Amino acid sequence: MLTTLRLAIHNDLNFMQQCATTAYEKFVARIGKKPAPMVADFAAAIAENQAQIIQNGGEPVGYVISYAINDVLLVENIALLPQCQGKGLSRDVFDQLEMQAINGGRSAIELYTNEKMTENLGLYPKLGFVEIDRRHEDGFDRVYFLKAVG
Repeated sequence: MLTTLRLAIHNDLNFMQQCATTAYEKFVARIGKKPAPMVADFAAAIAENQAQIIQNGGEPVGYVISYAINDVLLVENIALLPQCQGKGLSRDVFDQLEMQAINGGRSAIELYTNEKMTENLGLYPKLGFVEIDRRHEDGFDRVYFLKAVG
């Protein structure tokens, strides 16, 4: 099925909150508190046109929040419903984000994940990302990744 991204609207707010909860709840015990995406301000991201809904076959299956910082597209938050994880959708989404970055004149995509989300530490290099930094920020231990585009 075709995976697409569309700009999120206010009516997507509940879906995004529910998706974040179901996608990230398995990490609460590992991290010792709710991961940042579970408490994100989705309404602000929607209002600032930073949120996109990931659709597969026309149905919402996740979301991504991203915005430009200088010449980089920063992926601040991405989630897929648990039943949609591990099916190759992430590659499709990141291919589209790469095109958005290129079309926006960006040279790279940057993202970060919690170091205790070990699944992501293995996923992002498979998608062409390189680890560039580790930081303690906002009470979380984060691992930063970068992928040059274009």
